[in-house]
Amino acid sequence: MARIAIFGANGAIGHRVVSEALDRGHTVTAVVRDASSISRTHENLSVVTGDVLDPASVSAVATGQDVLVSAVGGGTGPGHLALIRPSAESLVAGLHALGAAAPRLIMVGGAGSLRMPDGKRVWDAPGLPEEVLQIMHAHGDALDYLRGEAGDVRWTNMSPAARIEPGRRTGTYRTGDDELVVDDSGDSRISTEDYAVALVDEIEQPRHIGQRFTVGY
Repeated sequence: MARIAIFGANGAIGHRVVSEALDRGHTVTAVVRDASSISRTHENLSVVTGDVLDPASVSAVATGQDVLVSAVGGGTGPGHLALIRPSAESLVAGLHALGAAAPRLIMVGGAGSLRMPDGKRVWDAPGLPEEVLQIMHAHGDALDYLRGEAGDVRWTNMSPAARIEPGRRTGTYRTGDDELVVDDSGDSRISTEDYAVALVDEIEQPRHIGQRFTVGY
C-alpha cells in the first residue's frame, strides 16, 4: 500500500481521490489550508495544514510519502488562476529540495490543451468564456513548465475529459495521451468519481511518469 499526500483534499476532485485511495487501503494525508474543512475520519487518514505555494511546506508534506498529489486549481475564478502555474513551480522546488527521497508527483491538469479529433485544441473551440480560456491556458502553462523545468522530479499530469462532473463510479474509463478521449457520439466526459479511480490506478500501476495523459469514457 502507498503513502499518499494530497494537496486540495477538500476540493471536488481531491476529496474523491481521498475516498478512493482510502477504500483501497492506502494511507492518506489530506493537506488543506483549514483542517476543519475535512470532517471525515478514518484510521488511515491524517489531516494537516499546508500551503502548495510554499516550497518549504511542500517539502514538509512530501517527506516520507510515496506519492504527492496536487488537486488544486481545478475550478474557475481568479483564485484558481493564481494557483495553477505557481503551484507547479512550488511543487517542483519543494520536491527538488528532498533530492532522491522525493516522492512521485501527480498533478490534476486541464483539458484545454488536448487535441480534438479535427486537430484543433479544446481551447480553440468558439464561444468559450474568457475566464474559462484563462484557466485552460494556465493549465497549459503548468504542463509546459513540468515538461521543460521539472528536472528529475517524477511527475505525471492528468487531464480530465472536456466535461468532468460528479456522477457515478463505474470503475471504467479509457485513456489517451495528448488527444481528447471522446465516445461514439463525439462527447468527451468523465465523472469525478471515475477520474479518481483512474488517478489511484496510476498510483498503483505507474504508466505515465514524465508524461501527460487524459481519461474519458
